[in-house]
Amino acid sequence: MSIQITNWKQASAADRDIALSRPAQRNDQELRSKVREIVRDVRNRGDAALIELTQKYDGATLGSLKVGPAEYSAAVAELNGPQIDAIDVAIRNVRQFHQAQLPTPILVETMPGVCCERVSHPIDAVGLYVPAGTAPLPSAAIMLAVPAAIANCPTRVLCTPPRPDGTADSAVLVAAKRAGIKDVFKVGGAQAIAAMAFGTRSVPRVNKIFGPGNAWVTEAKSQVASDSRGAATDMPAGPSEVLVIADKNANAEFVAADLLSQAEHGVDSQVLLLTNDQTLAERVVAEIDEQLSTLSRREIAAQSIANSRVIVTNDLETAFEISNLYAPEHLILHFEQARDALPRIRNAGSVFVGPWSPESVGDYCSGTNHVLPTYGYARSYSGLSVDQFMRQMTIQELTRDGLSSLGNTVITLAELEGLDAHAAAVQRRLNDVEREA
Repeated sequence: MSIQITNWKQASAADRDIALSRPAQRNDQELRSKVREIVRDVRNRGDAALIELTQKYDGATLGSLKVGPAEYSAAVAELNGPQIDAIDVAIRNVRQFHQAQLPTPILVETMPGVCCERVSHPIDAVGLYVPAGTAPLPSAAIMLAVPAAIANCPTRVLCTPPRPDGTADSAVLVAAKRAGIKDVFKVGGAQAIAAMAFGTRSVPRVNKIFGPGNAWVTEAKSQVASDSRGAATDMPAGPSEVLVIADKNANAEFVAADLLSQAEHGVDSQVLLLTNDQTLAERVVAEIDEQLSTLSRREIAAQSIANSRVIVTNDLETAFEISNLYAPEHLILHFEQARDALPRIRNAGSVFVGPWSPESVGDYCSGTNHVLPTYGYARSYSGLSVDQFMRQMTIQELTRDGLSSLGNTVITLAELEGLDAHAAAVQRRLNDVEREA
């Protein structure tokens, strides 16, 4: 099935809504109920529940949930030199970009004798989730582990589903260990989220959970985040997506390849092309059909293409407006002087500028993080960064003269709100100052 082409100017309001609609996420009552049962079971029975659920959903019989030294050694032996080198290059680039994100302390004297500060501390314990699904994701291990290590979170736990033989994916293990993770547990799905949120005998309890996942994982993250005894989570997320804006000079082969690189993620992924050239639109559709036949995951990509669109606009300015409305996870600018258009781009998780910046480099090793808001959440959320593994704390210190200068302002504002105890906490100090004067 070829990707559908929509002419934006001729489309009705309803047709435009359809063109920008995303595949419906599975979030029905049955799913919520089943996830709730899993979370409750893990909270009540801990490791025993994890072992049973792993057998049920992953077909793996585990003697131990935690990955041991022998399994790490076997994982290293399973990879060849170029594979390990590629992991190291990715870690190095991601570390270099994220190291620059460390927040600096702030100290401001807002008025004489009144000093305000902001300092940052790492979150005490973080849980990282790396899915396996239809493909293992060592890149996700890198993207999660590197900023957690830079933030210096004392407890860093990683969970990933086991293979049927009871071992974790070798590339995920190697990437996690080389990126600074010591404790990896072979548990996936909603049960992994519950284990990290509430803790079991084997899996430490964490304060915040990070990482992508399927509908079960997403629902579990939502449920544990809404429980006061659970754990915070990183960001709302949905299926992976990319939007490409291209003009008549764009390389149709490159554009089609970029679209397919996201379409192969899953059947509910979505890709969009916005172009002001009908000829390019038709060439890209033809390229998609041709390239699709060469892919090992063509059946998955083909189903994703059915959810996708090519939209022809009168000009690039309209394309920018549509892109900001859609707020894609990934945005590729494939036209001349693309960098000049960046000020017009407001809502996107990560932007790839020019024909030599395929989205794949961001997924793996350019240095930016690939854990990004999807499903339109780029309108209000940012991609993963070091500061999300940290918490900020403000400090204020006043001298006697500083309080004397500011005190009457506090008293007046407290009286406006009818909070006389607030006013008294300042007034009693001012009275003491006057007595000593």
